[in-house]
Amino acid sequence: MAAEELPVELACRVLGVSVSGYYAWRGRPPSPRAIRHAWLTDVIAGVHATSRKTYGVRRVHAELTMGQGIAVGRCAVELVMRRAGIQGLSGRPKFRRVPHVATATDLVNRQFARSEPDRLWVTDITEHPTREGKVYCCVVLDVFSRRVVGWSIDSNQETTLVTNALGMALSNRQPSVNADRKRQHLTSSPR
Repeated sequence: MAAEELPVELACRVLGVSVSGYYAWRGRPPSPRAIRHAWLTDVIAGVHATSRKTYGVRRVHAELTMGQGIAVGRCAVELVMRRAGIQGLSGRPKFRRVPHVATATDLVNRQFARSEPDRLWVTDITEHPTREGKVYCCVVLDVFSRRVVGWSIDSNQETTLVTNALGMALSNRQPSVNADRKRQHLTSSPR
């Protein structure tokens, strides 16, 4: 109201405070709590900036109490961060696991080392946010050489994303599907 240059008497009447109380408040030095909150705001802003603006209330509170040894309550950190407009990034996963549902089995028993190329391929799908929406990238890696043998990019995460990446890998490498059978046949056949 003071920014609108209203008379003090009118503003005090609207707010329901006395004029003498307003002038007493205006001439009073800041309280110890206000001074501490101003100091805490600077410290919290520094912690938040150091974390690349990712820390929320819980992590900022942990950094202040355990990392810097400042005695402060979590609610006070929350209040100061809300007043200063500081907030962290939401780190909670957007998906939920369905209980009692089996996930994919490990077909290679965590043995990812191979001595020949095209013996084991692994694949992964990553999500990349863009200005126009999300883009999904599927990559097929040869475990032996650790090289990308196939990839595919699409705007949705469907079966075609994976089949296109595997198709590229098959056309690039042309692995022999029956190599084991031929090798067994050659070693066991009489001469």
